[in-house]
Amino acid sequence: MTTFAFKPKLLSTLRHYNKQQFTTDLLAGIIVGIVALPLAIAFGIASGVTPEKGIITAIVAGLIISLLGGSKVQIGGPTGAFIIIIYGIIQQYGFEGLTIATLMAGVFLILFGVLHLGTIIKYIPYPIVVGFTSGIALTIFTTQIKDLFGLTMESVPSDFIEKWGAYIGDFGTIDWWSTAVGIGSVAVIATWPMVAKYNNLLKKLPGSLIAIIVMTVAALLLKQYAGVMSIETIGDRFSISNQLPDAEMPALSWDVIKGLVSPAITIAILGAIESLLSATVADGVIGDRHDSNTELIAQGVANLASPIFGGIPATGAIARTMTNINNGGRTPVAGIVHAAVLLLIFLFLMPLAQYIPMACLAGVLVIVSYNMSGWRSFASIMKNPKSDVIVLSVTFLLTVIFDLTIAIEVGLICACLLFMRRMAETTDVKVISDEIDPEEEQSDFQMGNLEHLTIPEGVEVYEINGPYFFGAGNKFEEIMASLRGQRPKVRIIRMRKVPFVDSTGIHNLTNLCTMSQNDGIQVVLSGVNPTVQAVLHKAGFDKMLGEENICSHINIALERAKELV
Repeated sequence: MTTFAFKPKLLSTLRHYNKQQFTTDLLAGIIVGIVALPLAIAFGIASGVTPEKGIITAIVAGLIISLLGGSKVQIGGPTGAFIIIIYGIIQQYGFEGLTIATLMAGVFLILFGVLHLGTIIKYIPYPIVVGFTSGIALTIFTTQIKDLFGLTMESVPSDFIEKWGAYIGDFGTIDWWSTAVGIGSVAVIATWPMVAKYNNLLKKLPGSLIAIIVMTVAALLLKQYAGVMSIETIGDRFSISNQLPDAEMPALSWDVIKGLVSPAITIAILGAIESLLSATVADGVIGDRHDSNTELIAQGVANLASPIFGGIPATGAIARTMTNINNGGRTPVAGIVHAAVLLLIFLFLMPLAQYIPMACLAGVLVIVSYNMSGWRSFASIMKNPKSDVIVLSVTFLLTVIFDLTIAIEVGLICACLLFMRRMAETTDVKVISDEIDPEEEQSDFQMGNLEHLTIPEGVEVYEINGPYFFGAGNKFEEIMASLRGQRPKVRIIRMRKVPFVDSTGIHNLTNLCTMSQNDGIQVVLSGVNPTVQAVLHKAGFDKMLGEENICSHINIALERAKELV
C-alpha cells in the first residue's frame, strides 16, 4: 500500500539555499510579478469580475502554490482556461455561486492529491487537452470582439453562434479610435520580442505591459488634446479599489452545492490538468521532477483560500512559469516574491488601472487566445488516426458551441470508447487445427527441443492473443458459433498471451465451458499466467474444470488431451 506523503518543494530547496540563489530568485520574482499584472487584470475582467479580483487571486493563490507546491518553479494564478467556465457560473449562479464552486473544486483537488490521482490525470488523452484548449482560445477571442472594436451594442449573447450574429448586426457601431487602440496593442505585443531582443533589460519586460503603458498614455493624450472621449477605460466600467478584502465565507446550501457539483469538478479537473502540464514542461527545462500529488494538494488549498478573499479559481500558469525559469528562478522563493510584488502594486498603484483602455486589454487577450490555441498541434492531430480526429473535433466543437463541462465529459467518454475498441482490435482468437509450429513458439520451447507438436484427433486448440475482456469474449463467441456443428472431445484454450481477464471475459469463458460440458466436451486451459490463474481460481474454474485441466504449458495440455481422448 502506498503511503501518503505531502512534501512541499520549498522545504527541500531551503536546505541548501544561499545568497546568490536568493538574488536570482528575487529578480525572477519581480519580473514575473510585472508580467502577471496585466494578465491578472485582463483575466479578471474577461471572467466577468472586477479587475482587482484577478490580482487578489494571483496574490493569494500564487503565494500558497509556491509555499506548498510540489514544483520548484511553478507560478500560480488566474489563467485564460478558466475564463469561460467562470463567466458561465457567474451568469447562472452569481459571484456567490462561483465562490462556492471554487471552494468545492479546492476540496476535489485536495482529494485528488490525497488519493494519489496525480499520475492518472496525466493520462487524459492529448486530443482532449488540445481540443478543449483550442476551443477555449476561440471562445476567449470571440468574447473580446466587442471591446476590441469598441462596439456600442447593449448586450452580448452568451451563445457562440448568436454572439457572432450580434457582432455582425451591430458592426456599424464600431468606434475607430478604440479599434486603433486594440489593433495597436496586438501589434505592440506581437512585435515587442523583435524590438527588445538586442537589449537585455527590455527583453525582460513583457510586451503586454508595454502595450498597456503605451496605449494608456496614448488614450489619455487623445482625450486631453484631441477631445477623443469614445475610448472606454476600466474606470468607465468598474469602480477600482486598492483595499484588501476581509476573509468571508459564503452562505452554503445543499441545493446550490448539488447544482454546482458538475462545474466544480470541471474546475478541479481543468486546474489539475493545467497545473500538472505546466509542472511537467518546467521539469523538462530545469531537469527536475515535481511531486504531482503534493502539487494537487497545493492547488486545492489555493482554491480554498482564493475565494474566501474574493478571488477566482487559480492554477499553474505555463507562460508565467516559463518566464520565471527563463529569468533564473529555481526555487519557490521566486513565486513568493512574485506574489509580494503584485501585493505592493495592488496597494500603491491599483488606482492607475482605471485609465487602461478596455480595447487594450482586449488586444492582450487576443494574443493570449492565439498563444493558447495550439493551432500547430491541432493541425498535426488532424493527420493522426481517425479516432484521434474524432475525439479532437468533438471536444473542440462542444467547448465552443456548448460549454467546457460537457466537452470534457463527452470527450472522455469518446476517448474511452475508442480506446476500448482499439483494445478489442488488438486481441485476436485463432484456431489451430493440425499442428503447432515451433518456429512461432520459441518462447515456449527449450532450445534444442524444437519439434512440431501434433494435435490429436478429436482435439481443438484455440489461442487467445491479447487481453481477454468483453471485446475478445465476443470474438470468441462468434468463432465458437461458426464451429457449432463440430463436436471435438477436448477443447484446449491457450492463454499464454493473455495478460489479464475482466468480469465479461470470465462470464464468456464460463458460458463456453458450461456449453462444452453440456455437449460432452472437456475444456483444458493452457499457459495461464499466475495473475490470470488467481482470477480464474476466485471464479471457481478449478472446481468447474478440475485442477488437472488447468495446465501451465501446451505440452502438458496436449498430454492431458490425449488421456481424455
